[in-house]
Amino acid sequence: MTQTIAPRVRMLVLLFLAVTGALLAGAGPASAHAALTGSDPAQGVVVDKAPTQVSLTFSETVSMNDDSLRVLDPKGTRVDTGKPSEVSGTTYAVQLHSGLPDGTYTVTYQVVSADSHPVAGAYTFSIGSPSETSVSVSDQEAGGGVVGWLYGFGRYASYAGFIVMTGGAAFVLACWQRGTGVQVLQRLVVAGWVTMTAATLFLLLLRGSYTSSGKAGDVFDLDLLGEVLQTKTGAALVSRLLLLSAAALFIAVLFGAYDKREGEEKRDLTFGLAIGGTVVAAGLAASWAMAEHASTGLQPGIAMPVDVLHLLAVATWLGGLTALLVALYRAPADRPVEAPAARRFSRLAFSSVLVVVATGTYQSWRQLGSWSAFTDTRYGQLLLLKIGLVALLVGVAWISRRWTAQLADTTTEEAVRKSAPEKEHVTASAGTTDTAKQSSGDAEPGSTSAKRAAQLARQQAAVDATRQKRLRDSDTHRFGLRRSVLAEAGVAVVVLAVTTVLTSTEPGRTEQDAAAANRASSSSSSSAGDSASGALTLDMSFDTGGTDGKGVVSVDLDPARTGANEMHVYVTRPNGRAFDVPEVKVAFILEAKDIGPLPVVPDHITTGHWSADGVQIPIAGEWEISVTVRTSDIDQVTVSKNAQIG
Repeated sequence: MTQTIAPRVRMLVLLFLAVTGALLAGAGPASAHAALTGSDPAQGVVVDKAPTQVSLTFSETVSMNDDSLRVLDPKGTRVDTGKPSEVSGTTYAVQLHSGLPDGTYTVTYQVVSADSHPVAGAYTFSIGSPSETSVSVSDQEAGGGVVGWLYGFGRYASYAGFIVMTGGAAFVLACWQRGTGVQVLQRLVVAGWVTMTAATLFLLLLRGSYTSSGKAGDVFDLDLLGEVLQTKTGAALVSRLLLLSAAALFIAVLFGAYDKREGEEKRDLTFGLAIGGTVVAAGLAASWAMAEHASTGLQPGIAMPVDVLHLLAVATWLGGLTALLVALYRAPADRPVEAPAARRFSRLAFSSVLVVVATGTYQSWRQLGSWSAFTDTRYGQLLLLKIGLVALLVGVAWISRRWTAQLADTTTEEAVRKSAPEKEHVTASAGTTDTAKQSSGDAEPGSTSAKRAAQLARQQAAVDATRQKRLRDSDTHRFGLRRSVLAEAGVAVVVLAVTTVLTSTEPGRTEQDAAAANRASSSSSSSAGDSASGALTLDMSFDTGGTDGKGVVSVDLDPARTGANEMHVYVTRPNGRAFDVPEVKVAFILEAKDIGPLPVVPDHITTGHWSADGVQIPIAGEWEISVTVRTSDIDQVTVSKNAQIG
């Protein structure tokens, strides 16, 4: 039996490690969940005189320390006072020293967004005129490196531990109460508790380095740990540890005193464990909901309880599935999983799936905001992958439900009856073994009698293992259920890995809103710095007269000279949010030379973004750039502006 199970166990372990490694390696640094939407001075702008402060505006509130916002001169020396302050809402500023000379200055920031993820970046502006600078403005990596990967693994382990512990306990209490006396289930639930506890302590130690320096040497920095304990995420991790203490008491009662109770006393204890276990599990789920995605953005008052329900339903389904798999493979032959228990879990899992689908649909709408975000954002692409995997998981679960419906309840007496042909042989072997043991006790260690007794004992163990395997596989429906549940568990491992990556990926709605804000910021800074860069940006308001027909179209032309140019067209609503329209066309007209219109039909790139390469401008002059925007089958308008090109 052990030799049969070992390859399957190894397969699951290898699958777990492979998926974890691949996803953590491919995830890279955690994406920014709070995006920079504005700055003063703006990126790339050249100002006439030195500003007194630099302010940054984010898409949501962030946490800062004295080193979160820095301004560096061309030589890399700090010229800020080092004490960022909140100006209003999501805008933060740092004061600058007076008398700053002309040149290019670098602004760097590293903050923590309201949903617990680190955000970093850098940009430049100039005073008087641009100059050379020794500071690199490449995108800073936040939450990356070895510490970032370790933190991602800790998140995966904490989710896995929660699912196994919560779902395993729910399976035993709600579906198979006889399982409280099965050691493999006891070890499974305890392993879930140990994994979650260790992962929580691991995350608490890593948190300070993860959100600041990213250095492994800072993991045991007590000052950083003290700062973490004062944050929302630190409080959530500490609360999780306290709730895990209560969970330990629940597990001790469930697998200790519970099996010894009978009658009304047992029913009362079942009710108490069900209520207490639900409260503890909901509290553990809330430690994620109150510190991550659900706590920020749209409708947090609704999103947090919905997220708690989602996590509980997932744990009940996938954790119960894990417990059923272990019970089907490793439960003693004299205490197999009964058909009623499998059917109860089938009904419980079906209800959990309905809750997962309902809450997942709401979360998807909240995090994406538009259909295009499914394909245009990394969050949407990962979500599509998760939906496909869950659909596959539900399909395999449907096969398991069919096996469950046909499952024969092989009781102990039936098992004994089926094993009747070998009973005499087993009894004889057992008797021989007892005799051998007795002889071994009388014999000297190392003697021939002792060796013979040890050999007979090994033979008896092999016979018992073969008998247990035959009993377990005697029901074809039970054998089929084991195989389908094993397949479910394999898919569930991948689903959990994708879910973990999703929790550290910028939501599609935030990504698109930030992109629109950055385009607007880039447009304004490009207009101010055209003389230096040679690029051209034109913003034109339009109104087609139809429903949702108002907006702003921006045309970027680079380098805005004769010959080939790169053109980008952005369409946003009046509030600055990107949106798609059915058609965008651009034409260039040079009236002074009677040239044009030269039509250009750009390619659609992403939500509200079109692009065209190799746009030819034959000669220099004041060109009229006209853009036709169509918002429906009948509503369209053409707007235009003049600009010097070349």
